[in-house]
Amino acid sequence: MMRQYELVERVQAYNPNADENLLNRAYVYAMQKHGTQKRASGDPYFAHPLEVAAILTDLKLDDATIAVALLHDTIEDTDATRAEIDQLFGSEIGEIVDGLTKIERLQLVTREEAQAENLRKLLLAISADIRVLLVKLADRLHNMRTLDFMPPEKQMRIAEETMDIYAPLAGRMGMQDMRSELENLAFKTLQPDHYKAITDRLSEMQAEFKETIDGITVELGKKLKHEGIDARVSSRVKSAWSIATKIDRKQIALEQLSDMIGFRIIVPTLSDCYRALGIVHTNWKVVPGRFKDYISVPKHNDYRSIHTTIVGLGRQRIELQIRTEEMHKIAEYGIAAHAAYKEGATGDLHKLADESQAKAWLSSASLCRSPVAPSL
Repeated sequence: MMRQYELVERVQAYNPNADENLLNRAYVYAMQKHGTQKRASGDPYFAHPLEVAAILTDLKLDDATIAVALLHDTIEDTDATRAEIDQLFGSEIGEIVDGLTKIERLQLVTREEAQAENLRKLLLAISADIRVLLVKLADRLHNMRTLDFMPPEKQMRIAEETMDIYAPLAGRMGMQDMRSELENLAFKTLQPDHYKAITDRLSEMQAEFKETIDGITVELGKKLKHEGIDARVSSRVKSAWSIATKIDRKQIALEQLSDMIGFRIIVPTLSDCYRALGIVHTNWKVVPGRFKDYISVPKHNDYRSIHTTIVGLGRQRIELQIRTEEMHKIAEYGIAAHAAYKEGATGDLHKLADESQAKAWLSSASLCRSPVAPSL
């Protein structure tokens, strides 16, 4: 279990001006309130809010949000009160903790007739302060990571709820890393055989095409460097859930799917994105109809990147994403990345989030989960 000083050090690593006193007080208070409570795994309950806080430090969130992560279950699961949280930590933190408590009490269900109403309540509860959403998503992510310790019926219910509500919500807010992990964990629970078939095939492909993947990475890097672009080229395996939905959408067998591994080119500047695109299209054959420019026309969740597909070594189709480092952070972490890039780690996350297109979605859009892919 992460110690008090370790948590403070994690925050200070990206924010040297972190409020150490606030973090220490929240740590001690939550630890004392949860006391001898245990999780289904047998671990001390306090390990859960600590892990939620750790997830949010990976997103480089502000001190108040980390403190809320430590405190988020105190009103719901201990004798702590909103008045006590307000008195000890201030009304701002108290309000966020209270918002999380309200979500916990919504009795979310996934029945078709009730889903829209419950989702509306959820969005109303979180839209006042985006940090409520960020902590709730981190809370759900850690619960999904430890889902194996729950009874089978509860596993299925939580996984369905995650696929119905929380994974799409993370995606709408541009938090693709979190969305992907939530979807994969839910997929693993809901369709374990299908999940295993895909992940086994991905492992085989990585071993089978390792030489080709390495060759493509090196070749792309050399071409770009020769033209004076300091690019970072990497390969990535697509998620099991995204592959499952693609198989379902295209009505093909797993063995027929050839584009399970993609490549990413990270460059320093906006102009470098288009220069890199020109170099790629000049040196390799382009697959028609596979070009999208999300830089000139960003997605609703602030996602910006250029997508293209070329024919590379061994006549393999290669999917490429081209973006800057800032675009990459926003693509991975969504709304949580805005503070780090606009004002540094000490920026007002709540205020900055209001400038994001993704924030505006909360008050207007509806969610629809992807259908669970059929078994193989």
